[in-house]
Amino acid sequence: MDLFNVLALMGGLAMFLFGMDVMGKALEKQAGNRLQAILSKLTDNPLKGFFLGLVVTAIIQSSSATTVMVVGFVNSGLMQLHQAVGIIMGSNVGTTVTSWILSLSGLEGDAFWIKLLKPTSFAPFLAFIGIILYMFVKNEKKKGVGTILLGFSILMSGMETMSTAVKPLADVPQFTALFTMFSNPILGVLAGALLTAIIQSSSASVGILQALAITGSITFGSAIPIIMGQNIGTCVTALISSIGANKNAKRAAMVHLYFNVIGVTIFLVAFYGLNSLVHFSFVNETVNAAGIAVVHSVFNLLATAVLLPFNRQLEKLAVLTIPDGKKPETVQLLDERLLATPALAVERARALTDKMADAARTGLLQAMSLTHRWDKTLADRINAGEEEIDRYEDVLGTYLVKLSSRSMTLEDSHESSVLLHTIGDFERIGDHAMNLRKTAIEIHEKDLQFSESAVAELDVLEAAIQEIVNRTVAAFVDQNLQDAEKIEPLEQVVDELVREMKARHVARLQNGECTIELGFILSDLLNNYERVADHCSNVAVALIEVAHDSFDTHEYLGKMKTEESEDFKKRIEKYRARYVFPPMTESEEIK
Repeated sequence: MDLFNVLALMGGLAMFLFGMDVMGKALEKQAGNRLQAILSKLTDNPLKGFFLGLVVTAIIQSSSATTVMVVGFVNSGLMQLHQAVGIIMGSNVGTTVTSWILSLSGLEGDAFWIKLLKPTSFAPFLAFIGIILYMFVKNEKKKGVGTILLGFSILMSGMETMSTAVKPLADVPQFTALFTMFSNPILGVLAGALLTAIIQSSSASVGILQALAITGSITFGSAIPIIMGQNIGTCVTALISSIGANKNAKRAAMVHLYFNVIGVTIFLVAFYGLNSLVHFSFVNETVNAAGIAVVHSVFNLLATAVLLPFNRQLEKLAVLTIPDGKKPETVQLLDERLLATPALAVERARALTDKMADAARTGLLQAMSLTHRWDKTLADRINAGEEEIDRYEDVLGTYLVKLSSRSMTLEDSHESSVLLHTIGDFERIGDHAMNLRKTAIEIHEKDLQFSESAVAELDVLEAAIQEIVNRTVAAFVDQNLQDAEKIEPLEQVVDELVREMKARHVARLQNGECTIELGFILSDLLNNYERVADHCSNVAVALIEVAHDSFDTHEYLGKMKTEESEDFKKRIEKYRARYVFPPMTESEEIK
């Protein structure tokens, strides 16, 4: 093997690892909502969890990525430890799909269909299709498909380059002696674990072993311990990911480690025990890429079959390793580990923003009630709710800024943008709830009471505020653009009601039917209600404008008011008819 073979090997390895990385990330990105839908189907049934982990890993072609997601879910409180065990086991089986795909490089024969299945035949064609989709098609999903095809083609080309580069090693006695040494189970396991720990991908390390198998120097006896070690080495990624996480997340990573270590131990003891009695003939036979895929699959299936019934015991072992502390741990609202999978990160941010929106709505409605009837317990609840909303905004703002730097689909990018634009408005609605609480305290402490006319008018205005807040939160949570379009007409009607109520208050003030002190209180209420309606309008505009690939609130509202459609006018008239103040009495008329 000369220098040029070494250079070719280095280049092939680089292409292989790069292609696997590109393809894996593109698959994750394209899976998007489907990935979230699969992982959201949490179950207490370990068998269902196993198939869940298998499917997800088969989709994204990475057991490490799946395990890191699981650690993130457990750390966020979205998944219990016992739910994670089955998924982790399934991810180990799902990763074997990659080794079967890579085994195509070892196909030999002159038959047409065999030639067609060889990477040298289909990889260039897939690369050509991929580059067309990537460069000349504007549709983002098709671009994503193009990226997957390019990544896969680079991966297979790298595999082929490596296989060609290492062929001369077949004639190198030292190379054969090296793998003969790995026939020692301990050395083989250590070698496989070290390689996988370095590149942090069992699929990639298995692929490298498959490429080396082309030399014909690797036997089943040397390949089996290396493959066992690769399964242990893949645990490194999850262990690193669990650093800084809560105890249950660390336990999830330990379950992954224990599952592989115990599985490898059982398999090796059983295999070498039987071999000492039966003397398997294939042990000294050379192994090809398909043979490595078989060993990889058989081990993971057998390990799962043996250990899945003992999932609770694995969980207890992890708990014994990492016992509970004296102080209860807080659950992390948004786990940064999920940023590696933007689709999941966006979904988690959306779920928390939905919670924030509902908390803001609840707090506002409670505060409105408090202005009519004082309740100390309710006042404390509003204050606690506002602190929670502020915490949500702080966490979400930081998380979404970090998320914005990640590569996302157009849909996820839109979603992230909407969240960034709306969390501030929901936080401000919470602030207005606190303002109403402050006003309610003043009304209670000074024992103030509005006139019957003012109370009747407030009832109408507050009914409109309740509707606009309820509609806004519902439109946001359901992502319903049609409902969002109904917000702005109602906001304009709220503005009209506020202006009319201020005019009526002035009339009552001039006629001596209201005091200056009550006037200040009423003005505070009206200003807060008007601001709440404005924030509801901002949320609705964000939903509409971002969906249309733009965001300019002032331009949108200006255009809406100058170019009012018939539907817009009808909605305004409908709301005007719904929210009407009682007629003023003669004494209330301005004299």
